[in-house]
Amino acid sequence: MTQQTWDEVGGLLPHDEFRAASEAIVANIEQVIEGKTATVRLALAVLLAEGHLLIEDVPGVGKTKLAKALARSIDCSVRRIQFTPDLLPSDVTGVSVYNQETHDFEFRPGAVFANLVVGDEINRASPKTQSALLECMEERQVTVDGVTYQLQTPFMVIATQNPIEMEGTYPLPEAQRDRFTARIAMGYPDASAELAMLDGHGAADPLQELRAVSDADTVRRLISTVRQVHVADAIKQYAVDLVTATREAPDLRLGASPRATLQLLRTARAVAALEGRDYVLPDDLQALSVPVLAHRIIPTADAQLARRTTDAIVSDLVHRLALPQERRRTPYDPPRPAAGNGRGPYEPRRP
Repeated sequence: MTQQTWDEVGGLLPHDEFRAASEAIVANIEQVIEGKTATVRLALAVLLAEGHLLIEDVPGVGKTKLAKALARSIDCSVRRIQFTPDLLPSDVTGVSVYNQETHDFEFRPGAVFANLVVGDEINRASPKTQSALLECMEERQVTVDGVTYQLQTPFMVIATQNPIEMEGTYPLPEAQRDRFTARIAMGYPDASAELAMLDGHGAADPLQELRAVSDADTVRRLISTVRQVHVADAIKQYAVDLVTATREAPDLRLGASPRATLQLLRTARAVAALEGRDYVLPDDLQALSVPVLAHRIIPTADAQLARRTTDAIVSDLVHRLALPQERRRTPYDPPRPAAGNGRGPYEPRRP
C-alpha cells in the first residue's frame, strides 16, 4: 500500500477556490451542528494547520457529532475508535500476524491508518493505550516490531472526553495533551439553535444523510495554501512572548511548551486564510490563545484553591501582554485603514 507522507501536499489554491472549498465544508457541518459557527471554523482551522483536536465538554452537546460531521464532509478514509478500558495498543496501531501460508509475519494496520481518526471518550482507555497515539500524532508514523509505517496526508486525530465524569477514566498525561493542537468546548446551544435542532433532528438524524463536499486531494491543497500565509517578525516575537508569559506566570507551575508556540502560529495561519487574508494579525493569536494554550498548562495549588481556571489565567495574560509596537489596539477596535503603500502593517510585500 503506497501512502503519501505528511510533507507531500498538493499545489496552492487560488483565493476564490480556497474560500469556496472551506465555506462548503463549514456549511456542510452546520447541517448537523446548529449555531456553532465559530467552533466549526476552529475545528476546520486545526485540520488545515495539520494539527489534532480535543473536544472536551459535558455529555449530549454534540462532541462526537462534530467530529463525525467533519470526517464525513471530506471524502477520505475515516476510522472511529471507541476507547474502553480493555482496548489494547495494538488495536490502535496495528499488529504483526503470522501467516501460515507464507510462513512469515504480515502487518495488519490498526485504526490510526486513516486520514481522520475519531477517538470517542479517549480518557476511558488505559495510559498504555493512550500512549499508542503519541508517535502517530507527532511524527505521522507508526512503528511496530521495529518497522516504521508512514501515515497518510491529511492526518488528524479528533478526540472527545467528558471532563466531569471521573469514575472509570484515566486523565490524559501532559505529554498526550500537549500533542493536541487545540482544545475546544461545544457549550450549550442558545434557545433559537436548540429550537431549530428539534425541527431538524426530531424525525431523523441529519448526520446519516450528510454527504462529502471535499476530498483528500483538495484538503492537501488547502493545507499547502495555509503554509504560505505570511507571518511578520513582530507576530513571531509576539507568539514567543505570549508563550513565555505562561512559563513565568506565578499562577502556573507548568507553562506551555515550544511545541505550543509552533502550533499557535500554524493555527493562526489557518484562521487568517479562512478569513480571506494571506497574513497573520495579533488578533489571530489573541483569539487562539485559550484553545491552543489553556490545556497545556498546570496551575499552582494556590490558583486551584482560588478556583482560577487555566482559561481565565491565559486570558489574563493576553490582556496584560503588550501588543507588537506596530499595532497597539484591542481585538474590538474597528480595522484601521492600510498604510500609504496600500498594505497593512503585517501584510507581506507584493511584487
